[in-house]
Amino acid sequence: MGISMVQVLERLGHEVEFPMGQTCCGQPAFNTGYWKEAREVASFFVDVFSQADVIVAPSASCTAMVRNFYGELFRNHPKAAAAAAVSGKTFEFTEFLVKKLGITDLGARFEGTVTFHDGCHGRRELNLKEEPRKLLRAVKGLELREMGLCEQCCGFGGTFSVKFPDISTAMGEAKVGSIEETGAQYVSSCDPSCLMQIGGILTKRKSPIKTIYIAEILASR
Repeated sequence: MGISMVQVLERLGHEVEFPMGQTCCGQPAFNTGYWKEAREVASFFVDVFSQADVIVAPSASCTAMVRNFYGELFRNHPKAAAAAAVSGKTFEFTEFLVKKLGITDLGARFEGTVTFHDGCHGRRELNLKEEPRKLLRAVKGLELREMGLCEQCCGFGGTFSVKFPDISTAMGEAKVGSIEETGAQYVSSCDPSCLMQIGGILTKRKSPIKTIYIAEILASR
């Protein structure tokens, strides 16, 4: 997924750097209530990425954490200004392409039928809906089929799936049922964590439908 994202950005003429020292954005600890521990991890994130011109993430959930919650996490903290600066230049991948660069057609070709899952963080915290769809509709050979429950949660939710596995699985089963109803060959999303949850359930059901991160489609020729 990361390689595909880099390929797309480099084809557009951007120089991509991958800081080898980077770690987590701090979201798992933050969502579980361990703000002190989350702040330590997030502080390192701020240090690592502070010199970047733009930060592009392959995950809407990580983007939402940095942009929407760093302000609260670093309130009255010595790194509050640095955290705000990092938040302001962090973008989800499709958001960066469409909103920041104004690009919807990447000249990609991908043969197959695809349905799209709106991850909760991308849809509800970043207000992303049409951005990924504009990119997919421009892909030659691709047929986009909307599922009935496209905005319904897949049930992953990070630590939610660990704390409430039965509820998580039931939500995932409902989502996969909606995916299967489309008859699509692939299900794509802007959140790898959602695809991991959906992919696990598809495998258990022995479904022929495959998961594919959106950058993998957009990098195809």
